[in-house]
Amino acid sequence: MLTSSVVAGGLVGLAVSFRNLPDVRVLRNYIPAETTYLYDINGTLLYSLHDEANRDVVTLNDISPDLKRAVLAIEDSHFFQHRGINPTSVARAFLSNLEEGRTVEGASTLTMQLVKNLFLTPDRTVSRKLAEAVLAMRLEQIFEKDQVFEMYLNQVYWGHNSYGAETASRSYFNKSASDLTLAEAAMMAGLIQAPEDYSPFVDYQLAKERQALVLMRMRQLGWISSAEEAAARSQPITLGQVTSFQTSRSPYVTEAVVQELSDRFGSDELLRGGMRIQTTVDLEFQAMAEQVVRDNHRRLQAQGLYPDQIALAAVDPRTHYVKAIVGGVDYAQSQYNRATQALRQPGSAFKPIVYYAALASGKYGPDSTINDSPVSYPDGNSLYSPRNYDGTFAGNISLRQALAVSRNVPAVKLGQEVGINRVIEISRILGISSPIEPVTSLPLGSVDLTPLEMAAAYATFASNGWQSETTLIVQVTDSSGNVLLDNTPRPQLVLDPWAAASLNSMLRSVIDSGTGTAARLDRPAAGKTGTTSSERDIWFVGYVPQLSVAVWIGNDDYRPLWGGATGGSFVAPIWRDFMLKALQGEPVENFRPATDFVRP
Repeated sequence: MLTSSVVAGGLVGLAVSFRNLPDVRVLRNYIPAETTYLYDINGTLLYSLHDEANRDVVTLNDISPDLKRAVLAIEDSHFFQHRGINPTSVARAFLSNLEEGRTVEGASTLTMQLVKNLFLTPDRTVSRKLAEAVLAMRLEQIFEKDQVFEMYLNQVYWGHNSYGAETASRSYFNKSASDLTLAEAAMMAGLIQAPEDYSPFVDYQLAKERQALVLMRMRQLGWISSAEEAAARSQPITLGQVTSFQTSRSPYVTEAVVQELSDRFGSDELLRGGMRIQTTVDLEFQAMAEQVVRDNHRRLQAQGLYPDQIALAAVDPRTHYVKAIVGGVDYAQSQYNRATQALRQPGSAFKPIVYYAALASGKYGPDSTINDSPVSYPDGNSLYSPRNYDGTFAGNISLRQALAVSRNVPAVKLGQEVGINRVIEISRILGISSPIEPVTSLPLGSVDLTPLEMAAAYATFASNGWQSETTLIVQVTDSSGNVLLDNTPRPQLVLDPWAAASLNSMLRSVIDSGTGTAARLDRPAAGKTGTTSSERDIWFVGYVPQLSVAVWIGNDDYRPLWGGATGGSFVAPIWRDFMLKALQGEPVENFRPATDFVRP
């Protein structure tokens, strides 16, 4: 007792010389780094995101009593009797180390381990151990025992990048820390001193030996009976799997979500903030979209067309939620997300924006005529003379027919009539944010856009001008359930409804009798083909009232596809294949006619 008192008094005196140690009061507001989880719209886990610490924070009441007793038994059985340090253990360790001339025995309490992990370096030096003791005493002057124990159990490292009892429990046994059996709890407690060495994933027999040691100590302390010890030692253990740094179940989706949230919250908050993110995609629906892309890529190769990539983006016009996003044929071979990052020319798939501008001006209707004849416009020091795909001119032609068969000259003339700046303005209203130059050829798609931008723009046409923010995220909460971001759709009317409904009717003609007949469905559908003049990019973008989808085909190095490759011949069938699968079980819906709305 005298020795213990001397040691304890000496440590208190040393506290005066440690005035530069960290202020433990900062732990009143301490929030440990937590793992962020991404789920599909139905709550299926897609991905977990963290930095060096994979951790889920839980309360002390959410941890199995067996685990709490097991940890105390093997690490600090006098935890609830001391005030941060255990003088008897300190004295015993001091004498042993003095006798050996080096550190051979520790005397760390749970509190000392906690402050070491939070504030100090792992160096095994006398000065660090003294600092540990001082901080431990300071900590227990401020916090109750249960608070210290809860912090410890959430902070401690359990191996394989698992921090805290909850994450370790889910990794080792695929269950919550609240559901651990005595056998599992004893095995986990036995790992703390050297988790990578004692891990049952590394050496199961050694983990069982450590388990037996913990159970024996619990029985010696009278915390379990001999029968309970024997039953726990003989209980079969079913192991889980390491949960850290697992691959995403839908990487194109999760990477796009991470990018969207990093822009909003910052990457550090995303990695450490313990967010719970509900995405807008259904995992099974997304898997179907990825399979459609892979299957059609193989089909195109069998037909002699060898594009590097296919990308697909699907948006719900009623909510503007992204329903599927496929950034390429094989994520394992290329992580570049062409659906959200690849800026490619949409060609004639851009024309509907120009036709909408004409309809919304009040000067044109679907059956108004325009002269498809040669025309030239100043373009710098030369003249720009648009040509149609087949090299002919049709003379007077209705807007409906000009769009259905994708005549170029009428689109350029309409662009000049309504003004290129007006076309750009409408593009921005539709949510297109990529750079757009006010060139005369803009109506023919001489601008670089992403498939997601195209699918979202067409979704606004499909909803007769109603639009919410296009997003991959339904909701974000913190680990306590507090809402950080709520993307409940808040639709606003951004287009003229009559002009949008009229455009829908015209784009139905593209599929019914124009360049997109290969996209015909068993229900009303609207859409537009797109083929660049060099055949480097071919598209089909189309929709029904419930779903808007853009499909793009091309080569990453911008090599042209072979002659005759068009959106109508090669991409429309892919779009149709996807839509037939996506709309299974969905009721047939009709577009609202323009007569339901007042003409501007």
